[in-house]
Amino acid sequence: MCDSGHQQGAMKTATLVFYGVALGLLLVGLRELLSGFEENKCSMTYMFEYPEYRRVALPRHVTRLYPAYNLYLYGEGVYAQETRGLKLTGAPVLFLPGNAGSYKQARSLGSVALRKAETMEGSVHFNVFTVDFNEELVALYGGSLQRQTRFLHESIKAILRLYKHLKNPPHHVVLVGHSMGGVVARALFTLPRFNTSLVKLIITQASPHLAPVLALDPHLLDFYSAVRQKWVKEADKLRNITVLSIAGGYRDYQVRSGLTSLPCSSGDNNKLSLVATAVPRTWVSTDHLSIVWCKELVLATVRAFFDLVDPETKQFTANPMKKMAVLNHHFVRHPVRMVGDTDLTPTSFSDDPEAWSEVNTLRLVYNSPKEGQVKYFLFALSSRRRVYSHFYCRSSNLEMTAWVYGCTHKIGSTCVRAVDLSMTTELLPPYKVLVLDVNDLSSVSHLVVSASNINGRQFTVECEWQRQVSRTLSVSVPHVLSFGLSTSDVSINSSGLLHIIELQHFHQVYQAFRITVESQCKVDKDRSANVYRVKVPWFGEDSVPTVSVPSVTEVSGMLHTSRPDNTSCVLLHIHTAPNCHYKVSVRTSLPRMLGQILRFCGPMVPVYVAVTLLLACGGQLRSIQKTKRAVNVSKAVAGGLQLHKVNLPVFILHLLLSCGHVEDIWSTLGLPAADVLPASSPDTSFREDLPPVEEWPHLLSPLLYMFGAAVAYWGSSLLSLLVQVTSLLLAPLHRPSISRDCGTLRPWTQVLVTVCLAVTGRGCCGAVSVFAAFLLHFYRVLRLQMTERSLSHMLNLAPGKHRGAENGRVDGEQSNRSKVCNAPPLLLSESTLQEVRDDLQLHLCLSALFTLPVMLSAPSFIHWFRNLRYSCHLDPDPCSLYTVPLVIVYVMLININTSALTHSLLLPLTSGLALPAAVAAVVFSPLHLYRVVYFILLTVAPLALCCLL
Repeated sequence: MCDSGHQQGAMKTATLVFYGVALGLLLVGLRELLSGFEENKCSMTYMFEYPEYRRVALPRHVTRLYPAYNLYLYGEGVYAQETRGLKLTGAPVLFLPGNAGSYKQARSLGSVALRKAETMEGSVHFNVFTVDFNEELVALYGGSLQRQTRFLHESIKAILRLYKHLKNPPHHVVLVGHSMGGVVARALFTLPRFNTSLVKLIITQASPHLAPVLALDPHLLDFYSAVRQKWVKEADKLRNITVLSIAGGYRDYQVRSGLTSLPCSSGDNNKLSLVATAVPRTWVSTDHLSIVWCKELVLATVRAFFDLVDPETKQFTANPMKKMAVLNHHFVRHPVRMVGDTDLTPTSFSDDPEAWSEVNTLRLVYNSPKEGQVKYFLFALSSRRRVYSHFYCRSSNLEMTAWVYGCTHKIGSTCVRAVDLSMTTELLPPYKVLVLDVNDLSSVSHLVVSASNINGRQFTVECEWQRQVSRTLSVSVPHVLSFGLSTSDVSINSSGLLHIIELQHFHQVYQAFRITVESQCKVDKDRSANVYRVKVPWFGEDSVPTVSVPSVTEVSGMLHTSRPDNTSCVLLHIHTAPNCHYKVSVRTSLPRMLGQILRFCGPMVPVYVAVTLLLACGGQLRSIQKTKRAVNVSKAVAGGLQLHKVNLPVFILHLLLSCGHVEDIWSTLGLPAADVLPASSPDTSFREDLPPVEEWPHLLSPLLYMFGAAVAYWGSSLLSLLVQVTSLLLAPLHRPSISRDCGTLRPWTQVLVTVCLAVTGRGCCGAVSVFAAFLLHFYRVLRLQMTERSLSHMLNLAPGKHRGAENGRVDGEQSNRSKVCNAPPLLLSESTLQEVRDDLQLHLCLSALFTLPVMLSAPSFIHWFRNLRYSCHLDPDPCSLYTVPLVIVYVMLININTSALTHSLLLPLTSGLALPAAVAAVVFSPLHLYRVVYFILLTVAPLALCCLL
């Protein structure tokens, strides 16, 4: 007996340690996901005058169909007064809020556009409209998305009607959508009567285009499927629709940047996806809300708007090439002028010989004086072509004007004819940079660098000849399983201004590194800032940190998207200071890797929570079948971690479904396709059905299973604690009970409650009925806890007397005390207490499992409650299919007990259903979380029948 107790204590300790470690790893990953990033560097946008939102009248049939929605015109001060009669002359822009978003979020865009219009010459200005979607939770409840799309269509038509009095009225509206607002904007084109000429440009901010963040109901997935199929099947018709998708970066933990990638073919040049950290003049990561008001990003958007206006019509251009040239100019590169714009002004230089200097050294460092002067530097190409491959030049003068030329005709020391080579200039935070390939300069004899500072502004110009092969180094990143114990180092003794490090084997999103750059210089003097740019060739997710020298800087070593092919690798561009030493160290970061796993595979954790609880209930039923006793709920949930029983069948099933003929047979039978997570590669997201998949999440399934089991274990422990505390608080309101039947319902009461909840679920909201049924069952658990406490107290007070009761010696007074809760006389004994404890552990296990349907249906309940003033019926209701059977099962299981189960003929079958249901949940639920409810119902429905058979 002592050895057995010692073994049980050791097993319990080992279980606590294991699940403690699992919970610790999960919390480390969550901390890294939620706060493992730089501070918010966005500047706030402020209103100079009090913002006003003028309601735009809509047709009566529209207001009747959509009573919760409204359309407003944003205004401030004098402009708000001038537009009181809605006599508008500007270019229309419509802002769409996202999940739980307010229409007032349009004030940042509207205010900046208004102020910039006041400072510019001409009559170009914008009318910023905004839609009130009643702050609906459309990211979690998809039933409103189609309704929002139809209202958006009516709003666009109403906006364009306001301009009918103009000679050249606008024919289309520019849409700016935040979060799910961007998805609704693209959904416009799925409407059967929508005229595609009404929208020519869509700009989305942190919008999950590729897939929903959480698929909690089928309506959300149906909506995404319709949008995806429309844009894929009719890609040629929609090719002229320009769409720009901007992601927030790592600060946005609600919508990861990979989901903002537009699913389109590689040949569609009118679709552009990027991250805010790569936007010129922005270079910051934004969270999900600050992307709307981040001044740096709002300014880039407003600048693009002004460049998109046709100077003749004062309205947005419909030319696709012009639109993409402007968007590339402001969001991808920031060259001297936009592609397609021709500078008709001939290049002219000063003929003063003192203004010209020929550079014969390999490097030029020039600091302009305070006095204004004209200055040009000549670099001869003839002697450099065979030795050097590139010419690198940077200037701290950030005016985006022509500054580097190719001389085609030279007289003496003066160039008289030249071509502008500045078009490929790239803007970095401290300076502008130009890199020229010498092989492309065959028609040029000299390079001319203009360093004139006519306005007296001081700046620095640094140029040099480079052999890029000698400046490019390769380093293999450590393996992800090195856990930071190994480091890949590379040292650079800088003799130039640019070095490139190729990070080999760094191409998957689950990889995460700490890249440290340590710089040291021999001479301490004022140097230009260093830029460490992480360049990802296959997606616009570059990060551009700027640091001083000397310093020790940590650069982000994570990816938003995986590499689609084997043709490129991540590059680290180090814009260095000469005569300095740089050491680059790459080390695997376990916390960041856990954060990346949760960022991309987080939706699978709730599935594994359900799997653990399903197997826990199955184990509980098997224990009752074999020993006629229920085990402790913590022990049952701990036994729910069965990797070999779940992952092996899942792998085999996925392997079978990957075979063509098996997949055909499977689809012929009408069975659902297997689920895995959306692809993390932008180029592989172009498919007609569900988003494409990758296999690496399957390799992480043991870790995800461990996370889910940890949540289930500690969640069930928290539920047990909650039951104990709540039962103590409610105990004074109830008479002491020693009957195991307290909290049960009589047969006629069961029927009445079931009918009422079913009618409520079908007539109002299914989530309300599910929640009410859960509370009824939870009350049964509370009464069992009270009974268990009462019995334990009585047995502790009079142990001898109650032991005598086991032999039948029970006096009349004790028998009368047992007549509570309408229960028959009961022998008060240790066996009675054990029976109550068995019932309590069984119902605790069921209650933990029943919590999942309540949580999954919570968004529907919230949406219904917030819209009660408009309608008491939720339409559509994602819970409608399972509300009635789930309510029946909940109510029937209120009366179940372990004694009845031991005599049931269905118990062996019921206990064996948990494992198939768990395997099916892993296979079919990662992209359809709502299916978890059906697998729970598949397991507990036969258990409810055990009450009858």
